[in-house]
Amino acid sequence: MDQDSDVLDILREVEALRNDVAAQAQEILRRWDGWITRDDFAPSAENFAHYLAFRRHEIRPLQRRLMALGLSSLGRAEGRVLPTLDAVVRALQALAGNPPSGMRSDPDFFAGEERIAARTVELLGQPSLHGPVPLMVTLPSEAADNPGFLRQLAELGVEAVRINCAHDGEEDWAQMIAHVVQAGEHTGRRMKVFMDLAGPKIRTGAIRKSKGLKRVILGEQLALALPGQLGEADPDLPAIECTLPEALLATDTGHRLFVDDGKLQARVVRREPWGVLAEITAGPEGKGYKLKPEKGINFPDTEFSVPALTGDDVEALRFIAHHADGVEFSFVQEPEDVVRLQEALAGERPDDWHRLGLVLKIETARAVRNLPDLVVRAAGGQPTAIMIARGDLAVEIGFTRLAEMQEEILWLGEAAQIPVIWATQVLESYLKTGVPSRGEMTDAAMAARAECVMLNKGPYLFEAISELDRLFGRMGGHMRKKTPQLRPLQSWPFGGGTAQHVGVLAMQQ
Repeated sequence: MDQDSDVLDILREVEALRNDVAAQAQEILRRWDGWITRDDFAPSAENFAHYLAFRRHEIRPLQRRLMALGLSSLGRAEGRVLPTLDAVVRALQALAGNPPSGMRSDPDFFAGEERIAARTVELLGQPSLHGPVPLMVTLPSEAADNPGFLRQLAELGVEAVRINCAHDGEEDWAQMIAHVVQAGEHTGRRMKVFMDLAGPKIRTGAIRKSKGLKRVILGEQLALALPGQLGEADPDLPAIECTLPEALLATDTGHRLFVDDGKLQARVVRREPWGVLAEITAGPEGKGYKLKPEKGINFPDTEFSVPALTGDDVEALRFIAHHADGVEFSFVQEPEDVVRLQEALAGERPDDWHRLGLVLKIETARAVRNLPDLVVRAAGGQPTAIMIARGDLAVEIGFTRLAEMQEEILWLGEAAQIPVIWATQVLESYLKTGVPSRGEMTDAAMAARAECVMLNKGPYLFEAISELDRLFGRMGGHMRKKTPQLRPLQSWPFGGGTAQHVGVLAMQQ
């Protein structure tokens, strides 16, 4: 087969793909009919539908054929699916000797990038000059009594702060926000305030010691009891309550359960009227795991339904709606959860609830499955971002799957043209000790592809912020989302000087 014939075959294949994507996207859009009340999100929803339809197809063989012609760009089509396919069609038409069918201007082609940038500003405010990636910082309880803490964050250029509604109370929250306002007056730039709903608490509760011990080790059995049923469990076993009975009642023999972000892992061996009996399958070596109250429990194999918006959350929303810039929605799993939250916000601010930001915390397998619908329900009504809540999500779907899923969530956010927040354990060792691990620096470098990175509290927080700024400043020149930027390399001479001399200069920059 000659090259012209091969080009025509590829052209027909790309045209057929383009037509299939456009038709299938209409089916997806019909599913979302009536969900979009913000007109400016409509073109983003359309591109999102095109992307979901596009990713139903196996395009790897086509990619290789396009690469041989110097045309492959389909792997970076997230923010502009049809424009990318149209550009490839025009290029193939030109190669085949046919007049290209129209041209699309660059502003249209890069409109998706512009929308993400504008929505990041809408949600997080104008970026400071500290670095290319906005930062969000979780406030410790001490921030209520220490205005200097917020001032220092503001001086470092932090764009947003996060208040965890699972801790403290309205008086403390009000003090923290007052200090944010004061810091803004001092620096001329006010940080955005996000408040994180606690959601349904699946935690360890009261503990019953076994033979005076509260530790469990590999191979031993643990009684996990319903609230108020601790005394009914086998008296010879260590026992601890689970605060959410719906989860415990739904779990079954063979199901896994993880405690404290997976530090303790067990498998259910028997159901009992008082709860379940589980065998420890993994945990700390040596003395074992010390049971403590208020530690998270995950049931990755168990399907159960509980309202994502609890009574405590509704109470917190009365404060959030009038004092914060946005709300972080924990344990959101179904589009109906988003509807209930938006109705609660509308009840507090009927005229302008849609101005409040909404961050969807993706932390369960069900939330992952429903992510496209969650995004459209949320972003169709108000400024929205996706948070990759990697702690709970890793336990729920497995650490191997998480590595893949965080990439896919970044792609979906880009396709929907909304910001993504990279969260959980970013520079965790650095925050605690002032010394980063090699692995977490590499992980943080990958976070530069998100629109915002969240840091948790720690004694070396301010140093970690400065370190991230330096890291992101370097990575930003190399990569934007999935697209290499091809910044000039500075560590090798390529025709001038010595490798040693140029490498030293590069390290100093």
